[in-house]
Amino acid sequence: MHSLDLDAVRAAPVTAAPFAFVVVPGFVRGDAVAAVTADFPRIAKPGSFPPEELEFGPAFARLLDELRGPEVTACLGEKFAVDLTGRPTLVTVRGRAAPRDGRIHTDSESKVVTALIYLNPAWEAPGGRLRLLRSAQDLDDYIVEVPPDAGTLLAFRRSANSFHGHRPFSGERRSIQVNWMTDAGVVRREQARHRLSARLKRLNPFA
Repeated sequence: MHSLDLDAVRAAPVTAAPFAFVVVPGFVRGDAVAAVTADFPRIAKPGSFPPEELEFGPAFARLLDELRGPEVTACLGEKFAVDLTGRPTLVTVRGRAAPRDGRIHTDSESKVVTALIYLNPAWEAPGGRLRLLRSAQDLDDYIVEVPPDAGTLLAFRRSANSFHGHRPFSGERRSIQVNWMTDAGVVRREQARHRLSARLKRLNPFA
């Protein structure tokens, strides 16, 4: 792996309760971060976009290929004691956040493992820091708060109580989300939904 530090993932402790997660600063290696962030797609609007609907440079493309590769799948499967082999992946990219983003949720049941890779400069804002929560009721009752700094990985095994969210933030907030899904049909439906949303946003300047 050229851009990713899988040894750092293997060495990182897993928090098991109330749901399994791991936080790995430096997951994207320091010598790769500058090139990847320089090649990050220009995204003018909030929301999740399929990579196929975006334009980006070669360093970002290589990172996507690595994230979709078997080494990352095996590493996170081992980390969370779940067999991800053959699980279809859904990859989306975000470049901006809107004030309505960050509401408490668990992710859908179609997701087995979620990985978020952040690609922002050192994060100073109080909003936009993902909080992993003990319940669905209180955003301030959190186990850990993760600033979306460049190169940081946050990965978790989806469950009925994998609550997370963040305080409101409006502006640039770059991330890649990789989900290992329950089946390919769900991936096709989600990809079609994200493609349609991306195209509508390009057509509507007020979206």
